[in-house]
Amino acid sequence: MTANTNRQGIVDAIRGFSLFGILLANMLIFQYGMWGKDELDVFNVSSFDKGMLSVVKILIEGSFMPIFTFLFGFGLCKMMEGLETKGLKPRRVLIRRFILLFGLGLLHSTFVWEGDILLFYGLMGFFLLLFLRRKAKTVLIWGIVLLSIFGLMGLGGSKSDEKAIMGDPAKTEQFVKDSIPVYTSGTYKEIYDHRAGPSPIDDDDDFLMLFVLLLAPLMTAPMFLFGIYAAKKNWFQNPETKRAFYIKLAFIFIVLGLILKSLKYIWPDFIVSGVGETAGGTILALGYLMGAAWWLSHVKASAMTERFAAVGKLSLTNYLMQSVICTTIFYGYGLGLFGKVGILGGIGVAILVYTLQIFCSVWYTKRFKIGPVEWLLRVWTYWSWGGKPRNKVAKTTQANELNV
Repeated sequence: MTANTNRQGIVDAIRGFSLFGILLANMLIFQYGMWGKDELDVFNVSSFDKGMLSVVKILIEGSFMPIFTFLFGFGLCKMMEGLETKGLKPRRVLIRRFILLFGLGLLHSTFVWEGDILLFYGLMGFFLLLFLRRKAKTVLIWGIVLLSIFGLMGLGGSKSDEKAIMGDPAKTEQFVKDSIPVYTSGTYKEIYDHRAGPSPIDDDDDFLMLFVLLLAPLMTAPMFLFGIYAAKKNWFQNPETKRAFYIKLAFIFIVLGLILKSLKYIWPDFIVSGVGETAGGTILALGYLMGAAWWLSHVKASAMTERFAAVGKLSLTNYLMQSVICTTIFYGYGLGLFGKVGILGGIGVAILVYTLQIFCSVWYTKRFKIGPVEWLLRVWTYWSWGGKPRNKVAKTTQANELNV
C-alpha cells in the first residue's frame, strides 16, 4: 500500500508540474490564436518578444504536452491492471472512458477554445488498446521505432518546407489579420462563428489534409507507448530508490533535446535541424519528466510537492479551467487583451493563473477526494455514482465462502 501511495503521489505531482508547462505553451495560442502564434509580425511585436518566442519554443512548446501524453499512457496501463485485479473487463470500461473524453473534447473545442487535446486523447485511446496487453519490450520497441521514423521525417526539413505543409503563407497571414478584431472586441457569438468557420488550409488539397490527419497519431504515439512501458516497469514505484536512474536519463534527454530543438535557430540550414522540430520536443519532454521525478523523489513530503500533486489530482478540471480563465482574459467578451500583452507578459499571466490554481486545488483537495470533472468521468467510466469500480473478485470470494 505504501509503495502504491508513493507512486501515485509522485505521478500526481509530475502531472501537476506538466500542467504549468502546458499553460505556458498554450498561452501563445490564447494570446495570438492557433495560426497567429507563428505569425507574430502581424502583431508588430518587439524584437525582445521575438527573442522570448524563440526561448519559449525551445524550452517549452512541444515539450510539456508530451509529458501529459506519457502520463495518459501510464495511467491507462495502471487502470487496466487495477480493473483486472477486481475481476472486471478492462476493454469495456476503457472504451466508455475514451467516449466521454472524446465528448468532453468536442464540447471544449466547439464552445470554449480550439486548442483542445481531449478529443484527440479519446481517439488515441482506441489505438492504445492494441498495446496495453503487450509485453513491455514490445511496447518499447514500437515507441522507439515510431519516434525514429517521425524524427527522420525532419531530415533536410526547412522553414519553407514547414510553411508549405501548413498552407499558403499569404492566405494564413490574411486569416490572422482578419481574426485580430474578432478576438479582440468580438462577442462570444462572433468568436464562436469565426472559430467554426474555414481555416487557412480548408480549401487546400484534400491529400494535404489527409496527410496531416495521418501524421498526428504518428507524432504522439511514442510518448503514449513510453508511458505504458513505464507503467509495466514500475518506474515510479518507490521513487526514492530510483534517483540515480532518474537523474541519468534526465541529463541525457535534456541535453540532447535542447540541442535538437536549438538547431533550427542556430543552424537552420543544417540537414539535421528539422529533426529538432519532429523529435526534439519528445526527447526534451522525457528529460523534463525524469528530472521532475528525480527532484520530487527528494522532496516528496514538502509543501511544494503537495501543491503540485493537488493540481495533478484535479488535472482534467484544471486543464479545462485554464481555457475558461485565459479566453476570458484575452477574448473580446472578457478583458479583450488578445495580442496586446506580449510574450513575457503572457508568461506572467500564466504564472498568476497557475498560482491561483495551486491555491484553489490545495483548498479543494483538503475537502473533497476528487474533482468535479474527474468525478463525472469516473461515474461514466464505472457506471457507478460513487465513481469507483465494483470488486467482482471480492464478491465472488465472499459468495464462495458462504457456500462453503
